[in-house]
Amino acid sequence: MINTDYLIVGCGLYGSVLAERIANVLKKKVIMLEKRNHIAGNCYSEKDSSTGIEYHKYGTHIFHANDEIVWKYVNQFDAFNSYRHNLLTKYKNKIYPLPINLGTINSYFGKNFNPDQARQYIEKLTKPYKKQKEFNFESKAMSQIGKGLYHAFIKNYTTKQWGKDPKKLPSTIFNRLPLRFSYNQNYQKTCKWQGMPLSGYTGLVSNMLDNNKIKIKLNNNFSLFDEKYNVKYFTIYTGPLDKFFNFEHGKLEWRSLKFEKKIYNTTDYQGNSVINYPELKYKFTRIHEPKHLHLERDYFNLKKTVIIKEFPVQNNEEPYYPVNDIKNKKIQMMYAKSAGELKKFLFGGRLANYAYYDMDMTILAALNMFKKIKRLTNK
Repeated sequence: MINTDYLIVGCGLYGSVLAERIANVLKKKVIMLEKRNHIAGNCYSEKDSSTGIEYHKYGTHIFHANDEIVWKYVNQFDAFNSYRHNLLTKYKNKIYPLPINLGTINSYFGKNFNPDQARQYIEKLTKPYKKQKEFNFESKAMSQIGKGLYHAFIKNYTTKQWGKDPKKLPSTIFNRLPLRFSYNQNYQKTCKWQGMPLSGYTGLVSNMLDNNKIKIKLNNNFSLFDEKYNVKYFTIYTGPLDKFFNFEHGKLEWRSLKFEKKIYNTTDYQGNSVINYPELKYKFTRIHEPKHLHLERDYFNLKKTVIIKEFPVQNNEEPYYPVNDIKNKKIQMMYAKSAGELKKFLFGGRLANYAYYDMDMTILAALNMFKKIKRLTNK
């Protein structure tokens, strides 16, 4: 039997923050189990073998934060570049800025509105859809941006992304999509701090876990009935909640993604890190070109580039987006009750909480969990 102070299941961002804090602050031993062959979870980055260009294996991850505690925390382990995310979308062979802003509105409608004129125009278009008392995704979207913009940029993209008619999706999903009456294209303009870690996300997480009190075991699945480890304090589980309980209350639904990577013999394929493809004739939803994420590197001296197409799929083996409908929420509540009844187990992270987290939210949640762990450890 192997003795340890803490056992952490999952080497993603949430588990890694906790391992770092436990090892460096509490000076306790941590064993981390990871089913994949790498650390860093879904923000894992690696270099393409033929070009040397670093890319995000599970889709482009942009770090942004408003919480100074989070920003100071990550900067202990790496510096960040000044990357700002300017998303574009291609509709009927024309490129538009996203989120929908003054440039999108004027280009799509063939107008030359100033901000006040655009606001009045959108209010006129959305007025017929604002009368409802209850909204689904589609009705909420049309009450905010009107039918034309919704059908062009949002409806079919959402259908592909979620594999469902948008009328059957909750209105809360649309709340994440901003509308602007300026030409500002910075997707995260409301965030004070943004950028990409200079050594990549894998480098950032590696630096966090660089402590001899942390032992990482890759290609290791966790079982509740595994008696290999003698844990003094807590086992912290960051994996899928339903899998932990062997699906006794049913499976929680997730939407997943798959990626196709190609190398092109050109310096720059699309001129931007990410371009959306909302039309149904494209099976993919986005094309990523990762060399745009690190302008401080000499990638543009290469006459090659990496592009990655992103395809939504229904595949719970690699869960990305929780399907937070009524049915799944009921199942999640049953699992949460079961989790709360276990002693010496703590649950956290997006998978264990059946939630969608940005990276800053993940880190903040882990730092808050650490406060609880610190209190319980020092009892």
